[in-house]
Amino acid sequence: MDENNTEWLPHLSGQIVAAAHGNLLDAYAVSLEGWRRGLKLRWHVKDSEKFKDMRTWFVDKPGQLFSLSSGEKTHYFFRTRGDLVSNEAVDIGRDKERTKRVLKEQGVPVPEGKQFPEDVDNETIIAFANQIGYPVVLKPTDGSFGRGVMSNITSEGELRYSLEYLRSELDYQDVIVEHYIPGPEYRLYVVGDEVVGAMNRIPPNVMGDGINNIKALIEIKNEERSLNPRLVSCPIEMNQDVIEYMGRKGYTADMVPEKGEQIFLSDKSNISLGGDPVDVLDELDPEIKAIAVNAIKAVPGLVHGAVDLITHEDNKWNGYVIELNPTAQIGGLLYPMKGKPRDIPAAIMDYYFPETKGMELNKTKTYFDFQDVLDPLQARDAVAVTVTPSPESEIFAKKYIVSGNVQDIGYHRGLRKQAFERALHGFVMNRDDGDIEIVVAGTDAEMVDDFKNGIWEDEERAQVIEIQEEPFYEPIKVGFEIKADLKTQIEELKVFRQELEVTEHAMKKAELQRRKFHKSLSWKATKPIRLAGAVVKKIKS
Repeated sequence: MDENNTEWLPHLSGQIVAAAHGNLLDAYAVSLEGWRRGLKLRWHVKDSEKFKDMRTWFVDKPGQLFSLSSGEKTHYFFRTRGDLVSNEAVDIGRDKERTKRVLKEQGVPVPEGKQFPEDVDNETIIAFANQIGYPVVLKPTDGSFGRGVMSNITSEGELRYSLEYLRSELDYQDVIVEHYIPGPEYRLYVVGDEVVGAMNRIPPNVMGDGINNIKALIEIKNEERSLNPRLVSCPIEMNQDVIEYMGRKGYTADMVPEKGEQIFLSDKSNISLGGDPVDVLDELDPEIKAIAVNAIKAVPGLVHGAVDLITHEDNKWNGYVIELNPTAQIGGLLYPMKGKPRDIPAAIMDYYFPETKGMELNKTKTYFDFQDVLDPLQARDAVAVTVTPSPESEIFAKKYIVSGNVQDIGYHRGLRKQAFERALHGFVMNRDDGDIEIVVAGTDAEMVDDFKNGIWEDEERAQVIEIQEEPFYEPIKVGFEIKADLKTQIEELKVFRQELEVTEHAMKKAELQRRKFHKSLSWKATKPIRLAGAVVKKIKS
């Protein structure tokens, strides 16, 4: 599974999304889809504009809040969730007990269960479990990413131990007990009346090859996961939970599984814990998809989001909804380990901006630099940043290989100026053989060809001997980047650090001078005059 995996969407290749991982991947993928359709894209800081009124979390760092505009219409997004999803729907989705109650009232099947707050003792909880019958699932009301979830508890003694562990060791006081449904777990993504993506989340596992032990197989699989834009930040970890699970199954890290033998390392299927996303959209029965659509419709103001459900192993048409997520991650649907990727961002844009459907002329050819866009927000120089619009006409691109004395950074900056003057995008990069590689692209084919003349012009900083040219078909990042060699980057970083040290030293010196001045006799002596001046100024204003 590499960057050019044909199973991945070509307009969301590993190269394009390389700067966006974790929660940033979701926001970037959705925003990129809208931007490519010609919508005006702006990134925002916390609580700016309409975001003051939207339910958001963990947004102190920029990269998850953006808006898209078409004419007079603007929509605001937090990760994958747009402003057409109401705050009430978000609140319901975050409250597992309330979710279950709303779904049950609307006839959506849910596992039988009950929430118990902190003031309810363990004996009362155990009595309820005995009433509904084993096996049961125990989980915290405010848990996420599978933390604290214990499935298939088969006896009162096991439940007693699990309650003690959850409440005392993990400090989750409010808990839910519900009937355990044996069967595969799915996540379906619904937009409007349609299921647009579905995956089976398989718990962390490795496949034996008859040669490597389990520890080595985990390392091999993590190498594979590191090539997947969604899974790169979710390796399988040999933590205490995994070690204990393996122990219960009779496995050890040094054990060598037979070839083709699948070894499960946990019963939790969360991708963040090492689970495998497998696309199943075309395999799921229509009745299961209908349950997911009805679950979304059951919550007022929830027009799109994820539905987690389990189908009973003895009856694949019998599905039970276990959770709703209005702010769901979609990386597993975009980058499954097996099966087809599903274009969830396109479905979301079709819903919010139906007039733009089919307008992505350069969908596979252009993208923007995510980190560069966020820099002004991270530096607190702005509260919103507008991204350079995506080229709307056909893109023409060429690659030039330039030989000679051409690796001077000043020359490269001149080439960037040449590109900007012709409204071209691309990059210049040093090669190991002393040549440079230049890629330029734009909507004016004549300007792309004319750039070759600009390569010859700077005779003071470069001696060009030969220029080779060829077509270029890979994605183009908007703007013009100087990809300096490692040595140049290290030197520039060293200079930057030196300048930073000088600045910090000057600031410290100024602060000492300020404190010294404030303690001086002259400052103290003139205090009455300053106070009188402040009063006069206030009266005049």
